[in-house]
This record gives sequence, C-alpha cells and structure tokens, in this order.
Amino acid sequence: MKYIRLTKEQLEELHPEFSRFLASQQIDRNEWDTIKKEKPEVAEQELDVFSDLIWEAVLDKAQWLEHYSPNHIFLFKMGKESMESIIIHAHTPNADLTTEHGLVWLNENIFSDDVKVTRGKKDFGEDRNGEIFSLMQQGATLTDGVLYAQFEDMF
Repeated sequence: MKYIRLTKEQLEELHPEFSRFLASQQIDRNEWDTIKKEKPEVAEQELDVFSDLIWEAVLDKAQWLEHYSPNHIFLFKMGKESMESIIIHAHTPNADLTTEHGLVWLNENIFSDDVKVTRGKKDFGEDRNGEIFSLMQQGATLTDGVLYAQFEDMF
C-alpha cells in the first residue's frame, strides 16, 4: 500500500465507486460478502488497492494546499513538475494564526515588521503525488487556492 487506507466514513461516501471497483474485478455483492467472511486478508487487500486508486486520483488533481500553525501559514501551489510556496511567519507570540483572532491580527499587521513573507519553489522528485501526500500527512489540506492567489498578488 502506497498511501493509507480510507476511513470507514470515506469508504461509505465512496460506496458507488467501490461497487464499480469490485464489479471491474468481477466481484458481485454476494461474492464480496463471502470474501469478507472467509478471506478477510483478501478483503483487506482489495480495500488497500481501492484506497490507493482513490488517493492517486485526488493527488493527481491537487493544485493547492494550506497548512496552519500558531506562527506560520504555508500556502502551496502545485504544478506538474514543481511546487511554489508562500510562507507567512508571525514573529510574535500574541498571534495564533490557527484562530480567527490571529487571522484578524495578521490582516491588520501583514505589512509590519512582525510579519515576514517568503516565497519559494521546489522541483518534485520522481514521486509528485508522494510528496503532496507527505505534506497532507503533516497537516496540509487541499484548498481552492483563493488565499494563495491573494498573497501572490500582494508579494
């Protein structure tokens, strides 16, 4: 397994897709119930393969990520060959950028000496999706890129 297994809730949301996945392997509902009961290790393998397929599809489409910590906001723009980043660092312990109050503070102080904004670019290695997944494992979430665009225009 390359990524992680989807949660029970995610699998429930993707039930139609999972049914099509099983059908593509000529496994109907009755056979799936038998596999789960008599060969749970095979059922686990099928869930792992399906999870990896879903993760690959999501990561292939990933364009924007955001990660918030008390003193940093990391904004990522994903290309096919590289990613660009905008990193916002608050140099004060009073600002917690994970809260609404902290974001209001950032908005009011974005051009002050208490805030440093840097930009960067990094080429992907051989496994673009693996690198994006690693960022997500560290807490980054997929977004629509609106915040990145706002800061890109400012800096």
